[in-house]
Amino acid sequence: MAEREKRRDRRERDEAPEFADRLVAINRVSKTVKGGKRFGFAALVVVGDQKGRVGFGKGKAKEVPEAIRKATEQAKRQMIRVPLRDGRTLHHDIEGRHGAGKVVMRTAPEGTGIIAGGPMRAVFEMLGVKDVVSKSIGSQNPYNMIRATLDGLKKEGSPRSVAARRGKKVADILRKDEQAAEAEA
Repeated sequence: MAEREKRRDRRERDEAPEFADRLVAINRVSKTVKGGKRFGFAALVVVGDQKGRVGFGKGKAKEVPEAIRKATEQAKRQMIRVPLRDGRTLHHDIEGRHGAGKVVMRTAPEGTGIIAGGPMRAVFEMLGVKDVVSKSIGSQNPYNMIRATLDGLKKEGSPRSVAARRGKKVADILRKDEQAAEAEA
């Protein structure tokens, strides 16, 4: 058993440098008990490797650092991989929903930067996106905004994955997109 714990500790130490984390929200929560109120803290953290992987986690504890640690661990456990075009933007425009929250994310030309509000900005920065235009509609709750953003990012498809699904070559799929853009212009 001690050997297993050593391996896990070593693995966590090795993982630590490759992930960046961003604290999005901290909330003081209280529980009313017979003698009064007990206060605790809830933390919302986004973790990513800035190369196409991102995840979020929430943690609750009596102290702020412990809540952040719990949230970071949870975020590392539930990371998703998102394909990026040229490692800087999305392949196509997408929408994400969660509850009353809706987000719209659009690709952007190089040099645009991250145009996004608070929680969405944290997700894009941890993901490694450099150029994106986004808008949140509906819920301004950071939990719902992050969940809606990740919902949209899960729908993101690369030309390679679309080609594989359709049984075609990547060039065939990209050619059609370029022809449509030329016809539109």
